[in-house]
Amino acid sequence: MGKPGKKFLESKKKVNRDLKYGVLEALQTAIESSFAKFDETVDVAVRLGVDPRHADQMVRGTCVLPHGTGKEVRVLVFAKGEKEAEAKEAGADFVGNDDLVEKIQGGWLDFDKAIATPDMMGTVGKMGRILGPRGLMPNAKTGTVTFDVAKAVQELKAGKIDFRVERAGILHAPMGKVSFGAEKLLDNISAFFETVQRLKPAAAKGTYMKSIAVSTTMGPGVKIDPTLVKDIVK
Repeated sequence: MGKPGKKFLESKKKVNRDLKYGVLEALQTAIESSFAKFDETVDVAVRLGVDPRHADQMVRGTCVLPHGTGKEVRVLVFAKGEKEAEAKEAGADFVGNDDLVEKIQGGWLDFDKAIATPDMMGTVGKMGRILGPRGLMPNAKTGTVTFDVAKAVQELKAGKIDFRVERAGILHAPMGKVSFGAEKLLDNISAFFETVQRLKPAAAKGTYMKSIAVSTTMGPGVKIDPTLVKDIVK
């Protein structure tokens, strides 16, 4: 593992590693400590008091960020008949059925999210080994297997994210770009925290949000005081 660069070390000096910041202050500090020449993504990591090995403690969901993620999302829709037209009208980038399946099986994967109508899942399911490992498989739990393709496309285009707790009990999610500024990022992270809180499993005991940190793509982590999250969650 290589040594941290000078820019990172200088950036790290702007963060008090012994302090747990308020949410807005943490976002401002993360922005101030960013140093890359590109518009860095601001990510949040939350360690939850759950054991994902137990089905009744799994935390998985979706959230539409008020200001989006700042990334253009290329949406593909597997559909037939009138649902094809509906998807195109809603702004989907790629729409089709057997033709798209054949193209993907040939190695094409130039899209970010996939939606499928339920009647297409028999065909789409055969590509599980291709789409699954890349997080591209449509799933009813995340709203990407649906006959309401227009709504699904619009939500993904608007900045809908999906998240799932990892084995270690940690959630990772993008909250937007540094260029958004702290206030817009605060709106996004508030919506995310509200969703995560709402998804708290009944089987989870003790402290739910144990630790939280935000960071930019290249910058250091900034700790958030979990006890202050309730101040921004409606």
